Amino acid sequence: MKRERLGSTVDMPLLWFAMAGLALLIFVADTVTDLEIAVAVLHVVVVLISVWTGRPRTVLIVGLACSLLTVLSFFMTVRGDTEAGIANSSLSLVAIGATTYLAIRIELADLAVRRAEADLARISRITMLGELTASIAHEVSQPLAAIGASSNAALRWLSASPPNQAEARHALNRIVEAAERAGEVVERVRRLVRRAPPSRELVDMIEVIDETLALMRGKLRANAIALRTELQHGVVPVMGDRVQLQQVLLNLIANAVEASLEAEQGNREITVNASADEGEISIGVTDTGRGLSAQAMDHVFDPFFTTKEDGMGIGLAISRSIVEAHGGRIEARAAAPHGSTFRFTLPLARERRRKD
Repeated sequence: MKRERLGSTVDMPLLWFAMAGLALLIFVADTVTDLEIAVAVLHVVVVLISVWTGRPRTVLIVGLACSLLTVLSFFMTVRGDTEAGIANSSLSLVAIGATTYLAIRIELADLAVRRAEADLARISRITMLGELTASIAHEVSQPLAAIGASSNAALRWLSASPPNQAEARHALNRIVEAAERAGEVVERVRRLVRRAPPSRELVDMIEVIDETLALMRGKLRANAIALRTELQHGVVPVMGDRVQLQQVLLNLIANAVEASLEAEQGNREITVNASADEGEISIGVTDTGRGLSAQAMDHVFDPFFTTKEDGMGIGLAISRSIVEAHGGRIEARAAAPHGSTFRFTLPLARERRRKD
């Protein structure tokens, strides 16, 4: 079971407040009580709570702070047996130190795993972009061709006698628009392949769907695959990493394209739908291929399981990992009358839900 991280700007201050309050309460109890017990050992609870921040440095700071409070409490305690106090304080310091050390080791190992997963996800994105080279080249070539045609038109209007400045201005405006379209395609590709740590930001999933479909449009046209979208606009954003969520969509749509190629031309269709209820958004991708067997459906998200002859079996496994890391879930089921539907859900951002 994976531990969810606290990345919300609202949750983090509350977590710090809870740790500070609990540490202060333990400090006061340890200082004023005259019982011969190691009350300060309860600081290990504060250290364990700090693990939820997902930051080894924070765990170290909290451990040091709890140790300092334990020592300070010993010198401020005026009642009780001194030898018992030394023994109890020493026991508490050992427990706090051991807990802090183990927590940091676990966090560092977890961090290494997350970095390895991020590298693997990036490799998967680069591999997929290699498969989409023709589609991306087509999307870039269209605005480039428009730039060339508009440039020649502008030169002709300016060479006329007298020069037609109005028409030349229109041609130049078309050049600017085409250049912006080409730049958008390049920027989408750059975002997908760049090496960057996972981020936590508000993400408009409808916008992500539109961007992903723009990357796939050339491949859809080249294979005579019809695209149908059923998107609910005005949906509250989700909190997560935009590039990772786009990778999930890219994986699902690319798989749907390959599955639809099994159908005859004229029957190839992909449907992408997105809708939201009170707490989550649901996004589905349906193809018109032959569909998956019951056995394949049970293992389709397992690492290195694939139904393709040249497949690596990591795309859907990475997609599941990304969705679950965002607090969502993903599933596959048969579509009627044939084909498959892959659907994943993500929780909506709580800050926006409160405002609404």
